[in-house]
Amino acid sequence: MLEHGGRLRAAAQRYGIAVADWLDLSTGIAPYGWPLPPIPADAWQRLPEQDDGLEALARDYYGAAALLPVAGSQAAIQALPRLRRPGLRVGVVSPAYAEHALAWRREGHLVQELSEGTVERDLEYFDLLLVINPNNPSGRLIERQRLLGWHARLAERGGWLVVDEAFMDCTPEHSLAAESQRPGLIVLRSFGKFFGLAGIRLGFVLAEQALLDHLGEQLGPWTVSGPARAVASALLADSQGQQRQRERLSGDGLRLAVLLSAHGLAPAGGTALFQLVGHPHAVGLHGYFARRGILLRLFAESRCLRFGLPADEAGWQRLEQALQERPAWPL
Repeated sequence: MLEHGGRLRAAAQRYGIAVADWLDLSTGIAPYGWPLPPIPADAWQRLPEQDDGLEALARDYYGAAALLPVAGSQAAIQALPRLRRPGLRVGVVSPAYAEHALAWRREGHLVQELSEGTVERDLEYFDLLLVINPNNPSGRLIERQRLLGWHARLAERGGWLVVDEAFMDCTPEHSLAAESQRPGLIVLRSFGKFFGLAGIRLGFVLAEQALLDHLGEQLGPWTVSGPARAVASALLADSQGQQRQRERLSGDGLRLAVLLSAHGLAPAGGTALFQLVGHPHAVGLHGYFARRGILLRLFAESRCLRFGLPADEAGWQRLEQALQERPAWPL
Protein backbone atom coordinates (compact mmCIF):
# COMPACT_ATOMS: atom_id res chain seq x y z
CA MET A 1 0.00 0.00 0.00
CA LEU A 2 1.29 3.47 -0.89
CA GLU A 3 2.23 6.06 1.71
CA HIS A 4 -0.31 8.86 2.32
CA GLY A 5 -0.74 11.82 4.60
CA GLY A 6 -2.89 11.58 7.71
CA ARG A 7 -1.16 8.58 9.32
CA LEU A 8 -1.45 10.20 12.71
CA ARG A 9 -1.56 7.04 14.82
CA ALA A 10 1.66 5.75 13.26
CA ALA A 11 3.35 9.09 13.97
CA ALA A 12 2.07 9.08 17.54
CA GLN A 13 3.55 5.64 18.12
CA ARG A 14 6.87 6.50 16.50
CA TYR A 15 7.43 9.76 18.37
CA GLY A 16 5.73 8.89 21.64
CA ILE A 17 3.23 11.73 21.47
CA ALA A 18 -0.46 11.09 22.14
CA VAL A 19 -2.77 11.39 19.14
CA ALA A 20 -4.74 14.20 20.79
CA ASP A 21 -1.57 16.29 21.18
CA TRP A 22 -0.68 16.47 17.47
CA LEU A 23 -1.21 19.30 15.01
CA ASP A 24 -1.89 17.35 11.83
CA LEU A 25 -0.97 19.39 8.74
CA SER A 26 -0.22 16.37 6.56
CA THR A 27 -3.38 15.80 4.54
CA GLY A 28 -4.32 18.85 2.46
CA ILE A 29 -7.92 18.44 3.68
CA ALA A 30 -9.88 21.43 4.99
CA PRO A 31 -9.43 21.32 8.79
CA TYR A 32 -12.86 22.87 9.38
CA GLY A 33 -16.30 22.91 7.81
CA TRP A 34 -19.64 24.05 9.15
CA PRO A 35 -22.36 22.50 11.33
CA LEU A 36 -23.61 19.21 9.95
CA PRO A 37 -27.33 18.65 9.40
CA PRO A 38 -29.30 16.05 11.35
CA ILE A 39 -29.39 12.72 9.54
CA PRO A 40 -32.90 11.32 9.03
CA ALA A 41 -33.49 7.93 10.63
CA ASP A 42 -34.44 6.35 7.32
CA ALA A 43 -30.98 7.22 5.94
CA TRP A 44 -29.65 4.67 8.43
CA GLN A 45 -32.48 2.18 8.15
CA ARG A 46 -33.10 1.97 4.39
CA LEU A 47 -30.90 1.12 1.43
CA PRO A 48 -29.68 4.25 -0.40
CA GLU A 49 -31.81 5.38 -3.35
CA GLN A 50 -30.72 7.42 -6.35
CA ASP A 51 -33.80 9.64 -6.47
CA ASP A 52 -33.05 11.46 -3.20
CA GLY A 53 -31.78 14.59 -4.98
CA LEU A 54 -28.03 14.14 -4.43
CA GLU A 55 -27.15 13.77 -8.11
CA ALA A 56 -29.16 16.87 -9.11
CA LEU A 57 -27.56 18.97 -6.37
CA ALA A 58 -24.09 17.77 -7.34
CA ARG A 59 -24.70 18.52 -11.03
CA ASP A 60 -25.70 22.05 -10.08
CA TYR A 61 -22.71 22.53 -7.75
CA TYR A 62 -20.15 21.28 -10.26
CA GLY A 63 -21.88 22.59 -13.37
CA ALA A 64 -21.82 19.13 -14.96
CA ALA A 65 -24.34 17.56 -17.34
CA ALA A 66 -23.95 14.08 -15.84
CA LEU A 67 -22.10 12.52 -12.92
CA LEU A 68 -21.83 9.44 -10.75
CA PRO A 69 -21.37 9.50 -6.94
CA VAL A 70 -18.67 7.09 -5.77
CA ALA A 71 -17.16 6.10 -2.43
CA GLY A 72 -14.43 8.71 -2.63
CA SER A 73 -12.58 9.54 -5.83
CA GLN A 74 -10.21 6.70 -4.85
CA ALA A 75 -12.97 4.25 -5.84
CA ALA A 76 -13.04 5.72 -9.34
CA ILE A 77 -9.24 5.77 -9.56
CA GLN A 78 -9.22 2.01 -8.96
CA ALA A 79 -12.20 1.18 -11.19
CA LEU A 80 -11.56 3.28 -14.30
CA PRO A 81 -8.60 1.15 -15.52
CA ARG A 82 -10.94 -1.85 -15.68
CA LEU A 83 -13.10 -0.12 -18.30
CA ARG A 84 -10.34 -0.45 -20.92
CA ARG A 85 -8.60 -3.54 -22.23
CA PRO A 86 -5.13 -4.18 -20.78
CA GLY A 87 -2.20 -2.76 -22.71
CA LEU A 88 -3.33 0.85 -22.96
CA ARG A 89 -0.47 3.35 -23.16
CA VAL A 90 -1.08 5.66 -20.22
CA GLY A 91 0.78 8.92 -19.67
CA VAL A 92 0.73 10.41 -16.18
CA VAL A 93 1.79 14.05 -15.92
CA SER A 94 4.27 14.17 -13.05
CA PRO A 95 4.40 14.94 -10.18
CA ALA A 96 1.16 13.11 -9.51
CA TYR A 97 -0.92 11.43 -6.83
CA ALA A 98 0.72 8.01 -6.91
CA GLU A 99 -2.50 5.96 -6.71
CA HIS A 100 -3.30 6.79 -10.34
CA ALA A 101 -0.24 5.15 -11.86
CA LEU A 102 -0.52 2.20 -9.47
CA ALA A 103 -4.15 1.54 -10.45
CA TRP A 104 -3.46 1.53 -14.19
CA ARG A 105 -0.37 -0.66 -13.82
CA ARG A 106 -2.30 -3.11 -11.65
CA GLU A 107 -4.80 -3.67 -14.48
CA GLY A 108 -2.09 -4.42 -17.05
CA HIS A 109 -1.68 -1.04 -18.71
CA LEU A 110 1.63 0.47 -19.82
CA VAL A 111 2.21 3.52 -17.61
CA GLN A 112 4.82 6.18 -18.22
CA GLU A 113 5.33 9.41 -16.32
CA LEU A 114 6.08 12.57 -18.26
CA SER A 115 6.51 16.23 -17.50
CA GLU A 116 3.96 18.85 -18.45
CA GLY A 117 6.50 20.38 -20.81
CA THR A 118 6.78 17.22 -22.93
CA VAL A 119 3.05 16.53 -23.38
CA GLU A 120 2.73 18.47 -26.64
CA ARG A 121 5.59 16.50 -28.17
CA ASP A 122 4.75 13.06 -26.81
CA LEU A 123 0.94 13.01 -26.73
CA GLU A 124 0.64 10.99 -29.95
CA TYR A 125 2.31 8.06 -28.22
CA PHE A 126 -0.38 7.74 -25.54
CA ASP A 127 -3.91 6.37 -25.57
CA LEU A 128 -4.76 8.08 -22.30
CA LEU A 129 -3.36 11.09 -20.48
CA LEU A 130 -3.89 11.60 -16.75
CA VAL A 131 -3.53 15.07 -15.22
CA ILE A 132 -3.96 16.28 -11.64
CA ASN A 133 -5.24 19.86 -11.78
CA PRO A 134 -4.46 21.67 -9.56
CA ASN A 135 -1.44 19.47 -9.15
CA ASN A 136 -0.88 17.56 -5.94
CA PRO A 137 1.61 18.32 -4.47
CA SER A 138 2.88 21.30 -6.49
CA GLY A 139 -0.39 23.23 -6.80
CA ARG A 140 0.32 23.99 -10.45
CA LEU A 141 -2.79 24.85 -12.50
CA ILE A 142 -2.92 24.03 -16.21
CA GLU A 143 -5.05 26.32 -18.34
CA ARG A 144 -8.46 25.00 -19.44
CA GLN A 145 -7.86 25.61 -23.13
CA ARG A 146 -4.58 23.75 -23.04
CA LEU A 147 -6.27 20.75 -21.44
CA LEU A 148 -9.12 20.86 -23.96
CA GLY A 149 -6.57 20.89 -26.76
CA TRP A 150 -4.96 17.74 -25.37
CA HIS A 151 -8.39 16.16 -25.04
CA ALA A 152 -9.28 16.94 -28.67
CA ARG A 153 -6.11 15.26 -29.92
CA LEU A 154 -6.78 12.16 -27.81
CA ALA A 155 -10.50 11.94 -28.52
CA GLU A 156 -10.14 11.96 -32.28
CA ARG A 157 -8.49 8.52 -32.03
CA GLY A 158 -10.62 7.15 -29.17
CA GLY A 159 -8.32 8.22 -26.36
CA TRP A 160 -9.17 9.58 -22.93
CA LEU A 161 -8.13 12.60 -20.92
CA VAL A 162 -8.64 11.98 -17.19
CA VAL A 163 -8.41 15.11 -15.02
CA ASP A 164 -8.29 14.74 -11.24
CA GLU A 165 -9.69 17.99 -9.82
CA ALA A 166 -9.62 16.98 -6.15
CA PHE A 167 -8.37 20.43 -5.08
CA MET A 168 -10.40 22.55 -7.53
CA ASP A 169 -13.27 23.75 -5.31
CA CYS A 170 -11.68 27.09 -4.38
CA THR A 171 -10.94 27.90 -8.04
CA PRO A 172 -14.01 26.58 -9.93
CA GLU A 173 -13.35 28.91 -12.86
CA HIS A 174 -10.47 26.61 -13.87
CA SER A 175 -12.56 23.42 -13.83
CA LEU A 176 -13.43 21.31 -16.87
CA ALA A 177 -16.67 20.15 -15.22
CA ALA A 178 -18.85 22.05 -17.69
CA GLU A 179 -17.11 20.25 -20.58
CA SER A 180 -17.21 16.78 -19.06
CA GLN A 181 -19.99 15.54 -21.35
CA ARG A 182 -17.45 15.45 -24.21
CA PRO A 183 -16.60 11.86 -25.21
CA GLY A 184 -13.27 10.80 -23.80
CA LEU A 185 -13.13 13.47 -21.08
CA ILE A 186 -13.38 12.27 -17.47
CA VAL A 187 -13.22 14.63 -14.49
CA LEU A 188 -12.81 13.37 -10.92
CA ARG A 189 -13.96 15.47 -7.98
CA SER A 190 -13.43 14.93 -4.25
CA PHE A 191 -16.14 15.97 -1.81
CA GLY A 192 -14.28 15.53 1.47
CA LYS A 193 -11.31 17.84 0.88
CA PHE A 194 -13.16 21.14 0.44
CA PHE A 195 -16.00 20.34 2.84
CA GLY A 196 -13.60 19.04 5.51
CA LEU A 197 -15.22 15.61 5.62
CA ALA A 198 -12.62 13.08 4.47
CA GLY A 199 -14.29 10.37 6.53
CA ILE A 200 -17.51 10.61 4.51
CA ARG A 201 -15.74 8.84 1.60
CA LEU A 202 -17.56 10.59 -1.24
CA GLY A 203 -16.46 11.72 -4.67
CA PHE A 204 -17.98 12.24 -8.10
CA VAL A 205 -17.06 11.14 -11.61
CA LEU A 206 -18.08 13.64 -14.30
CA ALA A 207 -18.26 12.23 -17.84
CA GLU A 208 -20.62 11.31 -20.66
CA GLN A 209 -23.59 9.21 -19.54
CA ALA A 210 -22.60 6.04 -21.41
CA LEU A 211 -19.25 5.89 -19.63
CA LEU A 212 -20.89 6.58 -16.27
CA ASP A 213 -23.34 3.74 -16.86
CA HIS A 214 -20.44 1.38 -17.59
CA LEU A 215 -18.55 2.54 -14.51
CA GLY A 216 -21.67 2.17 -12.37
CA GLU A 217 -21.99 -1.45 -13.48
CA GLN A 218 -18.40 -2.06 -12.44
CA LEU A 219 -18.88 -0.54 -9.00
CA GLY A 220 -22.26 -2.10 -8.27
CA PRO A 221 -25.18 -0.73 -6.26
CA TRP A 222 -25.17 1.29 -3.01
CA THR A 223 -21.58 2.50 -3.25
CA VAL A 224 -22.38 5.62 -1.21
CA SER A 225 -24.13 5.18 2.15
CA GLY A 226 -27.47 6.74 2.98
CA PRO A 227 -26.03 8.96 5.76
CA ALA A 228 -23.27 10.18 3.43
CA ARG A 229 -25.85 11.03 0.76
CA ALA A 230 -27.98 12.93 3.30
CA VAL A 231 -25.10 15.03 4.64
CA ALA A 232 -23.71 15.75 1.18
CA SER A 233 -27.11 16.81 -0.14
CA ALA A 234 -27.51 19.36 2.64
CA LEU A 235 -24.04 20.85 2.14
CA LEU A 236 -24.30 20.93 -1.66
CA ALA A 237 -27.54 22.91 -1.30
CA ASP A 238 -25.91 25.48 1.00
CA SER A 239 -24.40 27.98 -1.44
CA GLN A 240 -23.79 30.59 1.28
CA GLY A 241 -21.88 28.08 3.39
CA GLN A 242 -19.81 27.11 0.36
CA GLN A 243 -18.89 30.73 -0.29
CA ARG A 244 -17.86 31.27 3.33
CA GLN A 245 -15.74 28.13 3.19
CA ARG A 246 -14.15 29.19 -0.08
CA GLU A 247 -13.26 32.63 1.27
CA ARG A 248 -11.90 31.28 4.54
CA LEU A 249 -9.75 28.61 2.88
CA SER A 250 -8.39 31.08 0.32
CA GLY A 251 -7.49 33.53 3.07
CA ASP A 252 -5.83 30.86 5.18
CA GLY A 253 -3.92 29.51 2.18
CA LEU A 254 -2.45 32.97 1.63
CA ARG A 255 -1.72 33.35 5.33
CA LEU A 256 0.18 30.06 5.32
CA ALA A 257 2.26 31.06 2.30
CA VAL A 258 3.16 34.41 3.92
CA LEU A 259 4.03 32.76 7.25
CA LEU A 260 6.31 30.18 5.67
CA SER A 261 8.01 32.82 3.51
CA ALA A 262 8.62 35.03 6.54
CA HIS A 263 10.60 32.19 8.12
CA GLY A 264 12.76 31.31 5.14
CA LEU A 265 10.56 28.55 3.72
CA ALA A 266 9.03 30.26 0.71
CA PRO A 267 6.59 27.85 -0.97
CA ALA A 268 7.39 26.53 -4.42
CA GLY A 269 3.65 26.29 -5.06
CA GLY A 270 0.36 25.43 -3.46
CA THR A 271 -3.41 25.77 -3.35
CA ALA A 272 -5.85 27.19 -0.82
CA LEU A 273 -5.52 23.90 1.10
CA PHE A 274 -1.74 23.40 1.20
CA GLN A 275 1.67 24.86 0.43
CA LEU A 276 4.67 22.93 -0.90
CA VAL A 277 8.15 23.78 0.33
CA GLY A 278 11.34 22.46 -1.23
CA HIS A 279 14.34 22.20 1.09
CA PRO A 280 17.67 20.31 0.92
CA HIS A 281 17.06 19.13 4.49
CA ALA A 282 13.40 18.21 4.04
CA VAL A 283 13.81 14.90 5.88
CA GLY A 284 15.44 16.62 8.84
CA LEU A 285 12.80 19.34 8.88
CA HIS A 286 10.05 16.74 8.86
CA GLY A 287 11.61 15.09 11.89
CA TYR A 288 12.04 18.42 13.67
CA PHE A 289 8.37 19.31 13.32
CA ALA A 290 7.30 15.76 14.22
CA ARG A 291 9.25 15.85 17.47
CA ARG A 292 7.21 18.93 18.31
CA GLY A 293 3.97 17.14 17.52
CA ILE A 294 3.41 18.77 14.12
CA LEU A 295 2.85 16.28 11.31
CA LEU A 296 3.74 17.32 7.76
CA ARG A 297 3.67 15.36 4.50
CA LEU A 298 7.18 14.43 3.42
CA PHE A 299 8.15 13.79 -0.20
CA ALA A 300 11.64 12.46 0.44
CA GLU A 301 12.67 11.82 -3.17
CA SER A 302 11.97 15.38 -4.26
CA ARG A 303 13.06 16.81 -0.88
CA CYS A 304 9.80 18.62 -0.33
CA LEU A 305 7.34 19.15 2.52
CA ARG A 306 3.64 19.84 2.17
CA PHE A 307 2.07 22.04 4.84
CA GLY A 308 -1.69 21.90 5.33
CA LEU A 309 -3.80 24.48 7.17
CA PRO A 310 -4.14 24.73 10.96
CA ALA A 311 -7.73 24.46 12.16
CA ASP A 312 -7.69 27.33 14.65
CA GLU A 313 -5.65 30.21 16.05
CA ALA A 314 -3.96 27.97 18.60
CA GLY A 315 -2.72 25.82 15.73
CA TRP A 316 -1.41 28.86 13.85
CA GLN A 317 0.48 30.05 16.92
CA ARG A 318 1.94 26.59 17.48
CA LEU A 319 3.16 26.41 13.89
CA GLU A 320 4.63 29.91 14.03
CA GLN A 321 6.51 29.13 17.24
CA ALA A 322 7.98 25.98 15.69
CA LEU A 323 9.06 27.98 12.64
CA GLN A 324 10.68 30.64 14.83
CA GLU A 325 12.62 28.10 16.86
CA ARG A 326 13.72 25.74 14.10
CA PRO A 327 17.48 25.24 13.74
CA ALA A 328 19.18 26.37 10.56
CA TRP A 329 20.32 22.82 9.71
CA PRO A 330 17.87 20.31 11.22
CA LEU A 331 19.02 16.74 11.60
